[in-house]
Amino acid sequence: MATHTVTNQAPPREDVDEYALNLPLVEGVRRYGADGAETALTATGRLVGSAGFQRDAELANVHEPELVTFDRWGRRIDEVEYHPAYHRIIGAAVAAGAHTAAWADPRPGAQVARAAQFLLFAQVEPGHACPVSMTHAVVPALQQSAPSALQDEWIPRLLSRDYSPALAPGKASALFGMAMTEKQGGSDVRANRTSAAPAGDGSWILTGHKWFCSAPMSDGFLVLARTPAGLGCFLVPRVLPDGSRNPFLIQRLKDKLGNRANASSEVELEGTVGWLIGEEGRGVRTIIEMVNQTRLDCMLGTAAGMRQATAEAIWHAQHRSAFGALLAEQPAMTQVLADLAVETEAAIASSLRVAAAYEADAPAQDEPFRRLATAVLKYGICKRGPGHAAEALECLGGNGYTEAFPLARRYREQPVMAVWEGSGNVIALDVLRAIAREPETVEAFLAEVRLASGADARLDAHIAATEDLVREAIQDPSSAEAQSGARRLTEALALALQGSVLTRHAPTGVADAFSGSRIGPVRGFLYGAAPTRAAAAIVARHAGE
Repeated sequence: MATHTVTNQAPPREDVDEYALNLPLVEGVRRYGADGAETALTATGRLVGSAGFQRDAELANVHEPELVTFDRWGRRIDEVEYHPAYHRIIGAAVAAGAHTAAWADPRPGAQVARAAQFLLFAQVEPGHACPVSMTHAVVPALQQSAPSALQDEWIPRLLSRDYSPALAPGKASALFGMAMTEKQGGSDVRANRTSAAPAGDGSWILTGHKWFCSAPMSDGFLVLARTPAGLGCFLVPRVLPDGSRNPFLIQRLKDKLGNRANASSEVELEGTVGWLIGEEGRGVRTIIEMVNQTRLDCMLGTAAGMRQATAEAIWHAQHRSAFGALLAEQPAMTQVLADLAVETEAAIASSLRVAAAYEADAPAQDEPFRRLATAVLKYGICKRGPGHAAEALECLGGNGYTEAFPLARRYREQPVMAVWEGSGNVIALDVLRAIAREPETVEAFLAEVRLASGADARLDAHIAATEDLVREAIQDPSSAEAQSGARRLTEALALALQGSVLTRHAPTGVADAFSGSRIGPVRGFLYGAAPTRAAAAIVARHAGE
């Protein structure tokens, strides 16, 4: 049966250490003082790189969550059933502290270590990362705004490394979600109609419909609802203190392009009990801390996807021959792979820099820096994710377009990070408002960027042009001209920060390739179009060599 002999196919990329092979991640962890976490990160790298974990990632996406509205006797239960593979994956992520380890032990480097854990798990299975991210993000929101009794009840559960999928009273652990948007408003949450009325015992009764509620099997949610004083932010548990189920009617699960392992839903709130977090009428301000933290994880999640796509493309090219040579050794392919790798390194390095700005011991200037940088890079990185995935998929040819390989799933996944927590225009206008209202944020941002001044004339010219854009924007940020240029401004800021971080910390060949292809005079609209002198060395670096 010679016709059935398989030759010239890449072997499975499995049973590898995804941490050790990701040199930009290793270097970033060490750069920002998180090297004490390397033993744990190595364990995670080997876990997520194992054949078993990769198989679980596939199963969790093939066997999608299913809504169970009623039990067999007709009682409404509103539960979502997941494949056991999903529970194994999220259980491992929680056990590794990918959710709240940075808050449980805020030692130097804790935020970067947690970001690295999150990135490693999201690299192989991104769906579970949604509730993991929201659980991480809710902790500072509760610490800043929740009454002490609610903090005492919930924060120890959020910091737990145990995982239980059951909606049951007395659980020692908890995962969190959020429900902000409604069908009539979407990102315009001030158009929300869900109402909240005082119950007389300190709690509130919520009534309304939430258009997107992700991870509906979470133990608690932050929910926006309208009070007599305006929008308020409420903690809504699935199980009430007396052990009964809080009314939380899951109307349907969303049929999404990607993110298939994670359930997203529409939810009806009808006599639903919640507790006010923060002040009445200031719900958006209260929940924004959670939003900022999840925006950081959108960056990390996109970077994780870029890493998976680049690693798979390089692996295939290093094991597949065509026209008499390995694909990876053919100049045109080497250029494409190197360009994909440069984009990946820029995303990882800049995301870790922002994560470091959230450290408990970060210098004072990092606070205004991170407020702007989080929005800027959420736009700059996440918007580039889908195109990156498409190019990497193409490197595998027809194999890449099939569901048997992970890059088809990744291609469907990448757009979600640009949509969640503010799509492109929302983020760009947030950046414009921040620059106008909080000038200290752009001052701190530009101070960070200028740390690379003098090292690359192309970067210097780009920074100067970006500063001109900033000055033009703040003259009249409410004008049509300023708002129509918000995307250009945000993109310029993102490239400036990424170029600065790479120029200071990446190998010369990587930084040169970034400046040459992204901000220099010879640019390409598509990957591999701009020549990269150190292409072979960059590919070897991202292969882990």
